[in-house]
Amino acid sequence: TGLALAKFFRSREARVTVSDADCAENLEENLAAVKELGCAVEVGGHTPETFLKADLIVVSPGVPENLDILGQARERGIPVVGELEIAAPLVSAPIIAVTGTNGKTTTTELICAIMKREGKKFFKGGNIGTPLIEFVMSKERVEYVVLEVSSFQLDTVPSFHPQISVLLNITEDHLDRYSSLEEYRKSKVSIFKNQNQSDFAIINADDPLLPKDFGITAHTLLFSKENAKAHAFLDKKQEVIICKGDFYKDGEGKVGEKGAVFNFRNTKLVGVHNLENMLAASLVAFCCGIGRIAIQETINNFPGLPHRLQFVREWNKVRFYNDSKGTNVGAVVKALESFSGPVVLLAGGRDKGGSYDPLVPLIKEKVRALILFGESRRHIAEYLGDLTNTWLVENLDEAVRVATTICKPGDVVLLSPACASFDQYKNYQERGLHFEALVRSL
Repeated sequence: TGLALAKFFRSREARVTVSDADCAENLEENLAAVKELGCAVEVGGHTPETFLKADLIVVSPGVPENLDILGQARERGIPVVGELEIAAPLVSAPIIAVTGTNGKTTTTELICAIMKREGKKFFKGGNIGTPLIEFVMSKERVEYVVLEVSSFQLDTVPSFHPQISVLLNITEDHLDRYSSLEEYRKSKVSIFKNQNQSDFAIINADDPLLPKDFGITAHTLLFSKENAKAHAFLDKKQEVIICKGDFYKDGEGKVGEKGAVFNFRNTKLVGVHNLENMLAASLVAFCCGIGRIAIQETINNFPGLPHRLQFVREWNKVRFYNDSKGTNVGAVVKALESFSGPVVLLAGGRDKGGSYDPLVPLIKEKVRALILFGESRRHIAEYLGDLTNTWLVENLDEAVRVATTICKPGDVVLLSPACASFDQYKNYQERGLHFEALVRSL
């Protein structure tokens, strides 16, 4: 994102300084590129002179909002914004923005898969894939822009105005960055703040942290696993998704006032949380006037994403699942709810500051063995270690080895760490791939 922004500003003949706290050795490739653009560069820290003489500061999403130098800049009236604040106003197509603690990427990909089947031209980016500013520079023409948006991005976009906003859920996460759950919740809810009456706000009616009245101006649409009063809900007896309401566009193959019924018996997605993702994606599709056939075919054929309750293999009648993307407690709750048990749970990594209490009833009910690894293993054991048979090991290699010695036919061995990966891996993808390699080598 930083390099794309540098290209954008230099194309408009702005004077650009790129500042990074990392050392030059770790930034060698990107430093060469920004220097070639004619940008000034500082590495190894942020100097007050660079920041306090700037006309505009654009921060990457991972930069803490409470940096002292950013506070000083704000006090002097210098705008501090993120990439989306620069790029979004330059987009002419309707913007669909998806946020939530868990499920953002899957829901974003579901929306795009539906659009692809309908023959719609779209751009996908934001927190995944290509930065929006690159799309702006490409001058490509599309019908929709679909963005995954993180709380970090929402913190730095005061004028961001999506035409369709989706808030999937809120559970404790990133409390190593936010001072409280309420501060984190306000960050997520801010996705609706600039919408008007012609826009749509799509919200999970079942989430206790999402009260239904945010003072939202946009037309609010609710989805629910059980509430039949919601615009999209799950009828468990009929195993269908039902969407209804008078907001749907008319026309042959489109949804009218009576709504539509979708069979999800043939879906390849695992887990109750993915049913919620499908509900949200279906509502977005209806708001865009997409027909029922494209939605049903996507429900039937969408393969899911790597590292999200991904089936790896069966070994000695034991099924192994990779949920390395489960980097917070809420994600692990959803993962455990997806299995009837018994489960051998592998968890651990770098703690993110949340409570492990929501896992207590599920550990008691479903987890036959708990194998804790990595930096936070002892910390997690203080909360959960007495609830079931528990092993503490150094790393994932040892965790898989222990799992294979204690698992029984019919068990599920589930990697769902509840923690970040940065204690031992570059990212959750590397951790998930390592787990898959270990399992396939059995």
